[in-house]
Amino acid sequence: MKERLNIYNIDPKTFEAMMGLENYLAQSSLDKNLFELIKTRASQINGCAYCINMHTRDAIKIGETTQRLFLLDAWRESNLFTDKEKAVLALTEAMTLIAGKSVSDEIYDTAKNHLTEKEYAAVIMAVVAINGWNRIAITSQTPLD
Repeated sequence: MKERLNIYNIDPKTFEAMMGLENYLAQSSLDKNLFELIKTRASQINGCAYCINMHTRDAIKIGETTQRLFLLDAWRESNLFTDKEKAVLALTEAMTLIAGKSVSDEIYDTAKNHLTEKEYAAVIMAVVAINGWNRIAITSQTPLD
């Protein structure tokens, strides 16, 4: 696959805008392993090879197990994920697949029961950010490194 364009090279301010959101998330109270699970799961749904590659490597670097990453797309059937992680993964999937439907009260409330308000805000913004990055990488055909 040939890269179509490099947005950063064309206009660095576009990248800076996305990095503002990333900087907020990096400083938030959101657990770093959970953050990588969010990014990896949304990237799996969106089919973004670049982001799946990046975030699985990042997750492993901070101590995530390969077994959990292998089972991430089947998290509902696995006992390797906590109730909190499952609630966040359900929210991640609902937000990523939001076209034509909304996030159900059940998914919203379940996540709310496992997160502080600040964590909830960070989770929502993490899902927004990775879906943005996925769309940029897929559209521009960002090559794997």
